[in-house]
Amino acid sequence: MRSKVTTSDKSIDNAGIPSDYKLAIAEYIWNSFDAKASNVDIHFDANELGYISHFIISDNGDGINLSTIASTFGAFLDSQKQQSYQRTSDVRGKKGKGRFSFINFCSKAIWKTRYKAEDNSIIQYEITIGAGDKDHYETNNNQKITSGATGTDVYFHDLKDFSANHFYVPAFSEFLAQEFGWFLYLNKQKGYSLTMNGVEIDYEYLIAESETIPITISDYDFEISYIRWEKNIGDKFYYYYLKSDKFELGKELTSFNNNAINFFHSLYIISEYFDNFAFEEKPHPRLDGVKNQSDDIYKILKKKLLSLLKEREKRFVKEGAANKLLSDYEQNGILPAFRDNKYDQERKQDLLNVIKEIYCIQPKIFKGLKKEQSQTCVGFLNLLLDTDERENILSILGSIVDISTEERVQLAQTLRTTSLSRILRTIKMIRNRCDVVEQLRNLVFDLKKFSTEREHIQLAVEDNYWLFGEQFHLVSADETFEKALSNYLHVLDGEKKKVKIDSPERNRRPDIFMCRKHKVADASDHSNMLEENVIVELKRPTVTIGKEQFRQIEDYVDLIKGEDGFNSQLRSWKFFVVSNKVDDYVKDQYKAFQDKNKRFLVHIKDQFEIYAMTWDDVFMLFEIKHRFLLDKLDFDKKTIEEEMKLCANNRQAANNIVNNIRKIETI
Repeated sequence: MRSKVTTSDKSIDNAGIPSDYKLAIAEYIWNSFDAKASNVDIHFDANELGYISHFIISDNGDGINLSTIASTFGAFLDSQKQQSYQRTSDVRGKKGKGRFSFINFCSKAIWKTRYKAEDNSIIQYEITIGAGDKDHYETNNNQKITSGATGTDVYFHDLKDFSANHFYVPAFSEFLAQEFGWFLYLNKQKGYSLTMNGVEIDYEYLIAESETIPITISDYDFEISYIRWEKNIGDKFYYYYLKSDKFELGKELTSFNNNAINFFHSLYIISEYFDNFAFEEKPHPRLDGVKNQSDDIYKILKKKLLSLLKEREKRFVKEGAANKLLSDYEQNGILPAFRDNKYDQERKQDLLNVIKEIYCIQPKIFKGLKKEQSQTCVGFLNLLLDTDERENILSILGSIVDISTEERVQLAQTLRTTSLSRILRTIKMIRNRCDVVEQLRNLVFDLKKFSTEREHIQLAVEDNYWLFGEQFHLVSADETFEKALSNYLHVLDGEKKKVKIDSPERNRRPDIFMCRKHKVADASDHSNMLEENVIVELKRPTVTIGKEQFRQIEDYVDLIKGEDGFNSQLRSWKFFVVSNKVDDYVKDQYKAFQDKNKRFLVHIKDQFEIYAMTWDDVFMLFEIKHRFLLDKLDFDKKTIEEEMKLCANNRQAANNIVNNIRKIETI
């Protein structure tokens, strides 16, 4: 019998029928589950070339009742499924258009369906719709069958550019897992399955995290299954409420559906509490004993579920999303510029920790911002962290987004904790530096016969150039002047340009070459700024600094003066030569320049200064700079010294000390 659909052929074409075959097939699978099927199978036979003439979607659902065919197949953009208030996942198709999804990948669909009649007999018949005549459907072959069960097999004929490869590609099975995985998990206790040629679609690989949490409220036990999905799923994020028989009673949206951090989740709650419960549009206390959303136990449950999800979201953010945010900030230039010294790197880590903790509390603070807005937000954080106004971060953020009382308390605690962490890291850094100094003392005093400037002292100092200036960038260590000056340009200007030096001195190798990228005030003219550079020449502890060593540094000065690209008067150059002793010539040089009020100065001309220091001078300067903190921290130097005495006094001991110094710096 041929019947008319209550719309036109053109209206069906314009009704938003899925054009993607995956979405279209999903419509038929959902129709099967809507019909209370527990098993749905996609079946096809392919030849060696992958050709298929048709494929079938079969289910064991209730079938399509012929007596109501006019209100199902005969109605378009209307459906019996939307006639009542629905709060469960059992019904997906409510527009009555899913059955027309075949028109984009085949020319004809035939439904062979079996349903139970009022007399409990099984009625079987066929429904046919052609793509060229969509506003009509035909029913035929109506008959009673004596064996078999209810269900529907949908045959798709005359496929358009469709082969078995459309099913074999990984993207198809992954789509099915994402679309139906949450639903199959919801109904796994009832044995629901989705198969392709009899093989179950695996969705469990999409479960990134799962956890079962039992809670008790009053006399009721609730089993909560928390699932975090690896990828987005074919449903919004819901609380699914199941009765003690594992059948779904209802569902409600979680409050995390608008999150922008890929926190894909589902919560399944099983309890006998829901055996006598009804979800209602306008819940009020009932007189018949049936509970609804107005019940106190339900309200307590919702608060606990919300709290649980908040904790899981923060954990997810802290373990993954926050690290990705920081990585994106690094790559996109959102973070302020930090120099390469220990202090700046500590400041940077402090900022990263605060951003991460704030993001865990309230991700919305950093989401949806343009690059300039992100830079401004992070810049303000960085400025405040460097002052005593850290606590003001809370009020500033409160003016950007709404922060709950609980979040305010947590954020305030985070700022205080981060501040304490920063102090502890600083203490640890100073302790490490004390260890380095004591190791160096042993290297240049106790093992001076075995220590060389290149194999031991230089290796130790190049990892700890804070001894000569916190504010500097290390340009080179034991590299030729040509290479060192090329590095120098790269550090200052980011320019990768190889410097060519014609002088035969170009292969001289200064031990340590450092520069300050930021400019410093010119003492002789406060209207100008200088770029400050330091070159350190380390001598073997047994070498006494005298005229020969002084002349070597003068050669360095002459080399730089002779290079047009480096002799600007706005570049300040300081040269240090360091060993255990200085001779009378150097002491006389001290006296000759003592009117400059610069200790250890042995020569000055224009923007070039030469200094001679003993290792004892270096160590004393360290103690003077850190004396207050050393006293407060009460370092047990005698203990460190005793440990040092245990070292063997040979070259191997010197090598071990250098390795120890490097290990200390990596702690």
